[in-house]
Amino acid sequence: MMMHEGRLKAAFDSGVFVLKLCGDVRLTLCATLDTQAQRLAETPGLEAVMVDLREATNVDSTALGFLAKVAMALQGRLKQPPTIVVDNPDVRRMLDVMGFARYFTLLESPITEPHELRDLPEVPADEEGMRERILEAHRILMHMNDHNREQFQPLVEMLEEQKSPAGRE
Repeated sequence: MMMHEGRLKAAFDSGVFVLKLCGDVRLTLCATLDTQAQRLAETPGLEAVMVDLREATNVDSTALGFLAKVAMALQGRLKQPPTIVVDNPDVRRMLDVMGFARYFTLLESPITEPHELRDLPEVPADEEGMRERILEAHRILMHMNDHNREQFQPLVEMLEEQKSPAGRE
């Protein structure tokens, strides 16, 4: 069975922003997620944010780091924390272990279904930008709890060593 290429969809409807992750969501989509996090932080009239993971077959740690970044970008701006809709027990377990319940409300089904989701245009990421984002994502995750700190420390250290001095390939 082929892994479905990851896609991001979004809707903004009467104050509620919905971000839907579909298929295999991994670091290639992080530039798009990052752009979205920044845009959300500046969206006027934003009242609630829902992340729908019901159609995601896999979400890698870099993508999770950027979901956490979305929540952090919104801290103090919303009356309630953003929600994550997740019905896959494995994904749910992963979110629990990684400490997502501190930043999100985790639900099995959404309170309301959004009207119309449109595909988010994919923001291309070059290799250097990709490495920066992987690093940022895992730093964010490491701040969330001790489990993540232990798990991602080696990766973060490796990536920090790889960062080439400016102006040299």
